[in-house]
Amino acid sequence: MFLRFAAALAATCIALPLWAAEMGDDGLYKEPWMRDTFKDLREDLAEANAEGKRLVLFVEQRGCIYCHQMHEEVFSDAEVSDYIADNFYVVQINLHGDTEVTDFDGESLPEKAAAQKWRVLFTPNIVFLPEEVPEDATATEAAVAVMPGAFGKGTTLDMFTWVAEKRYELDNGEDFQRYHARRIQERADGATD
Repeated sequence: MFLRFAAALAATCIALPLWAAEMGDDGLYKEPWMRDTFKDLREDLAEANAEGKRLVLFVEQRGCIYCHQMHEEVFSDAEVSDYIADNFYVVQINLHGDTEVTDFDGESLPEKAAAQKWRVLFTPNIVFLPEEVPEDATATEAAVAVMPGAFGKGTTLDMFTWVAEKRYELDNGEDFQRYHARRIQERADGATD
């Protein structure tokens, strides 16, 4: 009897993620690597640069089943979570929120107006920023990549890696689709980093 209980308990523990993201008062998931900032994007960019990390904006909304999927199935994976924590400075934006955001162009507006200005229609929407942003650019105009929607672990990790390694720079010759296809093949072949 005890052995069956122990086996069932072990199977349950193995099936569960190591941790589950907390839910904030705003109805959005809160990861330990998300930053609570004043949402002044120039200040956030300076902080990210000072830490040697890349600024990334996570636009999410309460009740989003795809946001739930990303937090519960992808960001709960230690490899993905650790990579993000080590390389990115993450600021969460609420698609329908009222917290003031100061965009790179100096305009201050509620999160929901900023999301509308950036033409964000779906969540999750992950906006990757460069280390330097021109004075008159908006967040989405300056973005080096945008990941609209929910993706699995491999695609998500590949996108974060592609940005961290600056593979978006044209002289590299490998756009994200080619990079991702190569990484899929390498994983299928059993290659490791």
